[in-house]
Amino acid sequence: MNSEIVRLNITLPKDLVLAMNNLTGKKERSRFIRDAVRERIEKRRRLDMERLLAEGYREQAKEGLALMKEFEAVDLEGWDEY
Repeated sequence: MNSEIVRLNITLPKDLVLAMNNLTGKKERSRFIRDAVRERIEKRRRLDMERLLAEGYREQAKEGLALMKEFEAVDLEGWDEY
């Protein structure tokens, strides 16, 4: 994690700032915002990874079904008819 600090000038709705101040106090706002942004980034990364994994599993399932269908006749060879 890069520890270099960058100062930002942001604009927030007044009600959001008041709610944040009630939770943290004016001296803790930077930490609160930093933690909130970090949490949101981690959540987005986690959701992106879950989406990619789900897509991969769906593709793998399609390939597995196609392969199973391709070898279906061979799999049934030698089995007695019931």
